[in-house]
Amino acid sequence: MATAPLAESQPPQGGAACGRKVVDEVSGWLRVLDDGSVDRTWTGPPEALPLMQPVAPYAEPRDGHTLHDLPGEPNLRVYLPEVAGGEGVGRLPVIVHLHGGGFCVSHPSWLMYHHFYSRLACAVPAAVVSVELPLAPERRLPAHVDTGVAALRRLRSIALAEDGGALDDPAAKLLREAADVSRVFLIGDSSGANLVHFVAARVGQDGAGSWAPLRVAGGIPIHPGFVRAARSRSELEVRSDSVFFTLDMLDKFNAMALPVGATKEHPFTCPMGPHAPALDSVPLPPMLVAVGENDLVRDRNLEYCDALRAAGKDVEVLLSRGMSHAFYLNKFAVDMDPATGERTQELINAITSFVARN
Repeated sequence: MATAPLAESQPPQGGAACGRKVVDEVSGWLRVLDDGSVDRTWTGPPEALPLMQPVAPYAEPRDGHTLHDLPGEPNLRVYLPEVAGGEGVGRLPVIVHLHGGGFCVSHPSWLMYHHFYSRLACAVPAAVVSVELPLAPERRLPAHVDTGVAALRRLRSIALAEDGGALDDPAAKLLREAADVSRVFLIGDSSGANLVHFVAARVGQDGAGSWAPLRVAGGIPIHPGFVRAARSRSELEVRSDSVFFTLDMLDKFNAMALPVGATKEHPFTCPMGPHAPALDSVPLPPMLVAVGENDLVRDRNLEYCDALRAAGKDVEVLLSRGMSHAFYLNKFAVDMDPATGERTQELINAITSFVARN
């Protein structure tokens, strides 16, 4: 059943649940009620709410790009730089974005994603396609991986003019004319970065023949939420400076999202662990892994990179000095703090270079 179009998304605010008992919660973000429903009313600091405001689509160019929603299975949000379809300009690579939120919260229409991915679309330049993912605990993993794969299937169908639901959609036509689906790059923030690994692996296991002309040319996991049952040194020593990422969130979101009974050693949160397939047997494209020096999960990110290298994978690492988890999504810090702005530009430059080389 199709979900609502992206433009209709609302920020996590509204009336609190009445007459129902809270049986589990993640402070500020989410409460599970005794009837099985989930209340995502934001109860944290009000100054965080502007980053969660949805941005409506627009067909008239703004800041060098247009923004389109493609309702369907799954819903897609498309950023097209003005160079798309321009005279003398070839087709653009496609960056498929898998949003973060611990598998449990957030939406790709939020300002925090919009400000970065609209900028990235113009910088590369590329068509950026953001995927609306399911949310746990209502839908647990592997639903998020399945949706990521379904988004690539839909992108392939649009490119081949086989997506019946989108054939008459002007946004689908624009995307079909602009996109080079032989150069698709998966990118994800936090839990979305976990999905980059598993969606790329799923495509690789299927083989190139079943996906042609679509080809996943690279993966860009940014600050993946990889963990183990035991705390890492960075988890123990780094102090979180953001309501958007705390140890409590890390623990509880994973408990709500992983298959029932699974621990943090599950492959979805620890693909380099003993319960995961050996990495040398996992078909992965070249990877650019972004790591924050002051991130709670920094050590597990670096462990993942070391494991990829040991397995003979093509992996590059970008370490953002002095930066915490998903720093580049905080538009206000990017705009007002010179160090955050500089590190964000370094990240965009690294992504641009990676796409150009692959």
